[in-house]
Amino acid sequence: MATETKGKKGSAKNGGTARKMTAKQRAQKKRRKIFIFAAEIVVLLAALVVLWGVLKGTESGRVELKEDELIVNENVAENESLKGYRNIALFGVDSTVGDLAKNTRTDTIMIASINQDTGEVKLVSLYRDTYLNLSNDTYTKCNAAYAKGGPEMAINMLNMNLDLNITDFVTVGFSGLSDTIDALGGVTLDVDEAELLHINNYQYCMAEDLKRPYTEVTSTGTQLLDGLQATAYCRIRYTAGNDFKRAERQREVLQATAEVAKKASITSLTSIANNVFSEVYTSLDLSEIVELLGNITKYQIVADEGFPREDLRGGGRIGSSGDCVVPTSLVDNVKWLHEFLFNDSDYQVSSEVEECSQKIHDDAVKANIIK
Repeated sequence: MATETKGKKGSAKNGGTARKMTAKQRAQKKRRKIFIFAAEIVVLLAALVVLWGVLKGTESGRVELKEDELIVNENVAENESLKGYRNIALFGVDSTVGDLAKNTRTDTIMIASINQDTGEVKLVSLYRDTYLNLSNDTYTKCNAAYAKGGPEMAINMLNMNLDLNITDFVTVGFSGLSDTIDALGGVTLDVDEAELLHINNYQYCMAEDLKRPYTEVTSTGTQLLDGLQATAYCRIRYTAGNDFKRAERQREVLQATAEVAKKASITSLTSIANNVFSEVYTSLDLSEIVELLGNITKYQIVADEGFPREDLRGGGRIGSSGDCVVPTSLVDNVKWLHEFLFNDSDYQVSSEVEECSQKIHDDAVKANIIK
């Protein structure tokens, strides 16, 4: 279900500054796709599943998004600094099986930004409790967008609040991530003492839901973790750093998985796709992914960060939304984000971002979170 914004400035429907992509822009986007999907395979390991659907001639968990219903803020569509980059949303939903399309909140919200000229990839985690506009003038924790309106609403939330131009996504649940990592032979991660206290508890809960056995992690240090162990590692938040540290762990696991996948053969990737078929929900085109599998070694994850930035965020309870992460200035955070992702140190935010920033500030002041 796609969601239109309301109000004077945010409404694509009412002629405000958020607008639909033009036919020319959609045509240009389509022509460029063939050159960039290899990068998506590196960054979005869950997307490997679609290969099975291509080779077997069967349906996969692919959905065709209606691009004319996706929100792109006015100045973003014409912004030169974003040209040459492809931005894709990665969603990890709080679900062991099923419920990938809607009705579940996103534990993981990540943006993968791919420089099409250099092959460099940057990752940004949007903290799930961040207080933002869901894209319909409802302000609450951003992870509610996916639950209310599926990937369309979650993408619109990202585009509206962050001045982005995302039109594609990949969603995976606990089972899909675990099976992908198992099929790759595991990933190497460094488990510290605080993490060791929680990793097996998360394993136990997921193993019960997934009806599968698990192997306890018994020692600290750098070691090879299997799929369930690595997925449990992703979920840990009861250590120093709380949810901020959890988002960092999620990026760490994604990068470790990507490095393993880059060394795998096409035959191995086909086998992986076969194993995790039906456990992913995505908008990515299938045939172009297959065509470009051989180029995945060109791409490299070079940097990762969390949003809002540490020195530009606060936290506290905002009414019925509960405890939230609050951008003390959404404007300043978006300027920093565009410098980090697109090397644009002079970025001027859209009027939509300014409007959202003011509303967030006013609500945070009323809640005594910021002055």
